[in-house]
Amino acid sequence: MEQITLSFPATRTVSGHSLAGVVGSGDMEVLFTADEGETLVVDIITSVDNSQARWQALFERLILTGELPAGRMQIHDFGATPGVARIRIEQVFEEVSHA
Repeated sequence: MEQITLSFPATRTVSGHSLAGVVGSGDMEVLFTADEGETLVVDIITSVDNSQARWQALFERLILTGELPAGRMQIHDFGATPGVARIRIEQVFEEVSHA
């Protein structure tokens, strides 16, 4: 198991919290709690060792396609593909955008 913490500048604020996915389902779980800060902090627990570069690249692609909200995100990844990871992350962002 590897633990990774990443930080990115947030470009928007939202409110509330959101959950997407279920760890027990065999892919991943993403929890997001909004705050009034200027940073998105992402804590990742993954079963895939040496994956920090993959996660960094995923969030850099998300920055290019949209705005990141301020808050704290927890990701429990148990081998999900990058496509599934992106879907789960976008799901929590979408949910808090409508809270």
